[in-house]
Amino acid sequence: MSSNAQAITSPVAEVPLSRRFGLLWWIALVASGALVLLLGYTLVSVSILGVGIWGVNIPFVWGFDLINYAWWIGIANGASLFAAILVLRRHDLRTAVNRFAEGVALFAVICAGIFPIFHLGRPWLFYWTFPYPATFEVWPQFRSTLTWDFWAISTHVIVTSLLWYVGLIPDLATLRDRARRKTVQRIYGVFALGWRGSVRHWAYHQRAYRLVAILVLPLILIMQSTVAFEFAVTLVPDWHETRQPLHFVATGLAQGLSIVLLVAVLLRWGLRIERYIDEGDIDLLGKLVLASALVSGYLYLDEFVSALLADRIGQEATFHRMTGVYAGLYWTAIVYSILIPQLFWLKAARQSTIAGIFVGFSIGVGIWFDRFSIIVGGLQIDHLPSIWRSYSPTLLETGLFLGTVGLFAGLLLLFARFLPVVSMFETRHDEHEEKSS
Repeated sequence: MSSNAQAITSPVAEVPLSRRFGLLWWIALVASGALVLLLGYTLVSVSILGVGIWGVNIPFVWGFDLINYAWWIGIANGASLFAAILVLRRHDLRTAVNRFAEGVALFAVICAGIFPIFHLGRPWLFYWTFPYPATFEVWPQFRSTLTWDFWAISTHVIVTSLLWYVGLIPDLATLRDRARRKTVQRIYGVFALGWRGSVRHWAYHQRAYRLVAILVLPLILIMQSTVAFEFAVTLVPDWHETRQPLHFVATGLAQGLSIVLLVAVLLRWGLRIERYIDEGDIDLLGKLVLASALVSGYLYLDEFVSALLADRIGQEATFHRMTGVYAGLYWTAIVYSILIPQLFWLKAARQSTIAGIFVGFSIGVGIWFDRFSIIVGGLQIDHLPSIWRSYSPTLLETGLFLGTVGLFAGLLLLFARFLPVVSMFETRHDEHEEKSS
């Protein structure tokens, strides 16, 4: 590798190789670590005492558990789909955002996997959902949504991990060659898989990277649709709708894009890498977030029109979600995920750090309220008035959710500390193309 090529990516490589990383990073890591301890406490509590310590009741047998599971899956799917499309299209934006977009997807699916496992009540028996050759030939109930979750989560973790790791291999080799300590060199060398940058290595790498990106596309659409079908296959009036998969896919993409924008703005500001994530990249991300918010708005309008054409019980259930006990959730979701992103019609807002953080955070919050509105508000009105009840989460359920937020933030902080957040080999490639043209 030429000295000029090394100089191009030196600031990115120096971040994970530096001995010190700043006080703010340590403060954020300690705060996220405290939330991870809270996560551990809530998981131990539910393992010992059972899911009865949650606020779930008939008919709300999932509550916060399914709300947060669907929310994290939306982030993972949106970020994965975005990263895979950029890889296949060879778009310039991939250089700036693909690396941490893939990381966001992987960390979000790890957080999502916690909820269905511990909802089992006896999480140490999670392998019962896998069709292994049991002695008593008691096979899983394939009509159970828990079995769907097992296959969806396990497949998602494998494919998302491959997309993230395959893209990292050349950069791990770069860190191996630039590391100043033998121990660090060996660690990066093991994960670099003997990469030497030969023509043969590059040919295999590009084929593998694009192949995994191709696998992501059907996986994401099927995965998000599977989450939606968990509602649609039931006979609950407000859930039994064919529009559910499209709603979950589109709003999940908006959610994933908003978190990618939020992380991009924070990394650009925190690591001072404006050269690699420039104003043009942030501006384009803002436009994509705005477009996804408009699509979400169209789907909300479609939901209203569909309710007008539905049968009596369907109309009653949908309009109760808009005007009943949980109406605040529905309208908060619209305000946060559709109306606030309209700020991005202004170019100054798209390129503003504060506006980027505000809008990215607000869409994530808005989609969380949307999931709460669908799962809780949509279940309140059923065919049997005798089971119409309300639901409210307990402190342990809230702590479980906050704990997964801390886990997600902690994984991102460790990722930013020990791995390059921007693809170095893509950056060198783009710089070479610009000089050649």
